[in-house]
Amino acid sequence: MRPPPEPEFVVAGLPVRWRPRALPLEPVAVAGLGSVARALGARAARADDATLGTWSGVAGPDVLVLLGNAESLPWVEGVVYLGRDPLAPGLLLPCALEPEVAVSLLERALLAGQGDSPLAVLPASGQLVPVGAAQRVVRASLLAWLAPPEGVA
Repeated sequence: MRPPPEPEFVVAGLPVRWRPRALPLEPVAVAGLGSVARALGARAARADDATLGTWSGVAGPDVLVLLGNAESLPWVEGVVYLGRDPLAPGLLLPCALEPEVAVSLLERALLAGQGDSPLAVLPASGQLVPVGAAQRVVRASLLAWLAPPEGVA
């Protein structure tokens, strides 16, 4: 009996199949999308000042990526932990998954289309999140990001 086909996700227009990684990467970041991003932000906002000050991050309307030491990164259901593969240092990849293509070729293709490095690769959504401009996480900024947009109750 053949194993089921690996999931194929389109990342930056490239169809890529992903498989479980034999040895997971060490987490250097955690990412959430949509409601998971909001839950991650709320969890991060409850961290003590010392821990909060060790993280850097980037956020968009529906995405949050926090970078920091593996043991300090927060968890909520649905997040994706990201790590660095030494063969593709310009990408932050899911710790538990690897592409079926050579990771160095994937890096070259993704960076050619984006130019900004490093990129957080989120296969399930097909999103690439530039994290090169990540800034130190400040509680006030995090709370402002969590607040509903004006006119929305």
